[in-house]
Amino acid sequence: MVKLTCLLRRKPGMSPEEFHTYWREHHGPLVASTQSATHVVRYEQHHRPLSSYTNVAVGVTGGGDDGYDGVTEQWFASLDEYQAHLAEKDFKEVWSDLENFLDTSRLEFVLTEETVVVMPGDVPRP
Repeated sequence: MVKLTCLLRRKPGMSPEEFHTYWREHHGPLVASTQSATHVVRYEQHHRPLSSYTNVAVGVTGGGDDGYDGVTEQWFASLDEYQAHLAEKDFKEVWSDLENFLDTSRLEFVLTEETVVVMPGDVPRP
């Protein structure tokens, strides 16, 4: 399994509420409606809680209006499927939509291969 993980920040001037609504109600359905999505095993949106934007407690990481607004993951069966996803004609439509709600100059992402790690508690005992 290959996973694309993106750390997202909303575009300047956009409120947290506007960002999360757009991402959930427009961008997510757009992604799901494309031919490029046929190469995706799983698409996840992880939204930052709106209440964390007003948390100004001392020592709380991510309090206030700083930090990331969310994380998205896309899973692919293989690197070939990821590359096929990028090659679809309608992928450009998805990519251009990012400018509507993301600060693309600060978009961070990593492509990884899933490695199964077995923890001692997961090992069957005789």
